Amino acid sequence: KDIEYIRSEYYNMEEYARFSSSVGKFVGYTEYGLKQAENWNKDPSELAAMKAQKETYCKHNIDNW
Repeated sequence: KDIEYIRSEYYNMEEYARFSSSVGKFVGYTEYGLKQAENWNKDPSELAAMKAQKETYCKHNIDNW
């Protein structure tokens, strides 16, 4: 429960959107990022895939670190 999966989206070295497993959805930080986050959050398969990354990537590799 102390693990968090974060996926940040950047363009031109500026973060415009982020998915955080603790929030459970995408959050936009720019005008473009807000629109992208809204579209991604409407897609249940996209959210399910991102939520699964915590189990697939983070918990799988925790013993390696």
